[in-house]
Amino acid sequence: MSDKLDEYVQQGIHGVREINPDERRLYLGTLRERVIVVLTKEQVREKGTYIEIEKRMKESKDATLYLNGNMNYQYLSDYIKLANKLNIKYTISTNKEYNSKYGLVLAEQEAINTDNITISKGNNSQIEGKKAESGLKRLLKKLL
Repeated sequence: MSDKLDEYVQQGIHGVREINPDERRLYLGTLRERVIVVLTKEQVREKGTYIEIEKRMKESKDATLYLNGNMNYQYLSDYIKLANKLNIKYTISTNKEYNSKYGLVLAEQEAINTDNITISKGNNSQIEGKKAESGLKRLLKKLL
C-alpha cells in the first residue's frame, strides 16, 4: 500500500513517468521504433519538399507527421500543405528545453522498426516547390 502511495506522491511532484524521454525528445514526441522516415532541420529548410516524404505519406495513411516547432513556420508550411493534401495528421512539437536535430519525423502509431529512416542530402529525391522562384522573378516573367 505504501509503495502505491509513494508512487502517487512522486507522480504528483514530478509528473507521470514517461518511457524513453530522451528518445521522445529526439524524435519530436514519438519513439524510434515507430519512425518511418526523418529529415534534419537543414533538409526541411531546403526549398520544396522531398519526393520520398510524399511517397511514404501515400503508403502510410495512418501515419502522423511530427514537425519541429522550434523552426520557423515558413520552412514547415510546404510539409503542412502536403500533409493536408494527403489527409495525414500532423503535429507541431515544441520543446523549449531540448532542440532536436530533426525537423520532420513521419511515424506510425505502432512499432514498425524500420532500419533506415534517413534520406541522404545527396539523394536526388527533392522537387522544387513554388517558392523556388522569388516574387520578383515571377513578376518579371509575366511582364516579359
